[in-house]
Amino acid sequence: MPRVLYERDGRIARVALNRPEALNAIDLELPAELEDAVERANADPKVHVIVLSGAGRAFCAGYDLTLFAEAGGQNPGVQAMPWDPMKDYAWMSRITEQFMALFRSHRPVICKVHGFAVAGGSDIALACDLVVMAADAKIGYMPARVWGCPTTAMWVYRLGPERAKRMLLTGDTIDGREAERLGLVLKAVPAAALDAEVEKLAQRMASVPVNQLMMQKLMINQALENMGLRSTQMIATIFDGITRHSPEGVAFKRRAEAVGWKQAVRERDLGTYDWTQDRPMNRAE
Repeated sequence: MPRVLYERDGRIARVALNRPEALNAIDLELPAELEDAVERANADPKVHVIVLSGAGRAFCAGYDLTLFAEAGGQNPGVQAMPWDPMKDYAWMSRITEQFMALFRSHRPVICKVHGFAVAGGSDIALACDLVVMAADAKIGYMPARVWGCPTTAMWVYRLGPERAKRMLLTGDTIDGREAERLGLVLKAVPAAALDAEVEKLAQRMASVPVNQLMMQKLMINQALENMGLRSTQMIATIFDGITRHSPEGVAFKRRAEAVGWKQAVRERDLGTYDWTQDRPMNRAE
């Protein structure tokens, strides 16, 4: 089954993450299929705008921790010790570049978020040009607490330093209304109105010539690149590897193997586990 669906509807390319049984969690194949879909849209002269969405109950719940955290032993994201940071960087930077195909796309990309756009799913959403959320949808980067650093690093470019720190120093999630208020996303609307809102925006943009859309996007994106986007992403991607191979990161992986990733994530996000000591926290601590 394809991880990413593609169809063209007039001047709009509709791209959908397609692992609904796993809340569209990211596996080893999804990033490359997403990049391929973006390239397909860019190669079609009839396409003016891309709309990215997620099948099922959520946009994207992040990396599939069943594969990367819960499964025993090594995997592409978890090396044996001593680990090679550059081997990890080579792998993870390729995934980051595949997500950033959305940012580099010559066709503007509208991301439609329902349910969740969390952890690695927020990397995908925030690499798009415009994000429209359901008011009750959630966005955030919980692995900032343990086992992750957002490799696309788009938080600081969308929010500025203080609000980016507020999100990444807590690992909190916020709903669409708060994301709009902070300026993280373009707009939040009631879930029942999400499709219509995105469609109205896409149709409006689709009436603009492709070359005009491309020039405006390139002009704005180069400003972000001149602000150090690539350098920030390099540091973030290296740090992401460190988080997975630090003592606390190794403890999180061991805990996920022992009790399952859902319980390990619950303990991480509630702050009830001491990853430094690799044990549950006492109430007094």
